Amino acid sequence: MTLKLSILDQSPIQEGETATEAFLHTIALVKKAEELGYHRFWVSEHHDLDHVVGSSPEVLIAHLLAKTERIRIGSGGVMLQHYSPYKVAENFHVLASLAPGRVDLGIGRAPGGLPLSTKALQQESTGTNRTLAEKLEELEHFLHDELIPAHSLYGLKVIPTPPEPADLFLLGTSIESAELAASRGIPYVFALFINHDKTVSQAAMEAYRKQFRPGRIANPQALLALSVIVADTEEEAAQLAKESKVAKIHLQSGKTVTVTSLKKAEEFGLQSVEPYTIEVKEANVIHGTKDTVRKKLIAIQDQYDIEEVIITAPIKDFQKRVLSYERLREAFSELTVS
Repeated sequence: MTLKLSILDQSPIQEGETATEAFLHTIALVKKAEELGYHRFWVSEHHDLDHVVGSSPEVLIAHLLAKTERIRIGSGGVMLQHYSPYKVAENFHVLASLAPGRVDLGIGRAPGGLPLSTKALQQESTGTNRTLAEKLEELEHFLHDELIPAHSLYGLKVIPTPPEPADLFLLGTSIESAELAASRGIPYVFALFINHDKTVSQAAMEAYRKQFRPGRIANPQALLALSVIVADTEEEAAQLAKESKVAKIHLQSGKTVTVTSLKKAEEFGLQSVEPYTIEVKEANVIHGTKDTVRKKLIAIQDQYDIEEVIITAPIKDFQKRVLSYERLREAFSELTVS
């Protein structure tokens, strides 16, 4: 079967660049992605991180939809723990009305930032402390106008009403997130570029498929999000991959958080107000020439039995990042796998 290729762009900003320049790169990339035939293009949500500027995916998605004609555009993802499901539904009903059939709503489980940004985003909370599962269920009901009569907000409508609501996805890095997606009957995206523990990723995929209950889709739809770099030589690809680091903060409470710089790891630890340790290592990046990367991705496709991968290319130089996506698309052009 053919492997669908999609893109996750985090709107990175490099030293000496402005936020405007970083967003212009995202706009140029989505246009190139549409030209190359990528299936979908997602943008992320991060807060108070000095190396990425995508803090409001809903706003950015609207602009990207206006700059393209066919490619699906979505969030990878909206951090629902911070927000009212009703307001998220309103935002994406507007987007889906502006571009029917082209909008994806990926929901993330992580806070998307450091403890202070989480506090700021949730400071107006009413204190109900609903679980993500509860908010996800309510969001789904709002998207499809299916609130039950017993619900306290029954009768409330989400305006406007789009011809086709946004497609809902759940993003995660754990077995628990896979089980939640399975219980709701929605597509699931495992972020292998964040958690590359194969035992966890395989167990999550197995749990998702075994526990899947038909909902918005009749059959399980599992995707992987991967970091991939394609260059003209193995040496160049390896050198580019070395630029990407991850720092894991291990809090005394047992919680582990992954960020992409030692500086932010230290800030997270200090803001958490509890003892912590930091582990810095090279990121899990699939890299090589077109032939090498194609073979690696086909092997992953076979291993996880998936039909689509969402790719992020962690390359600082924008032109080299674009070239990587071009080479990746070339690697899979006219290719089918059984």
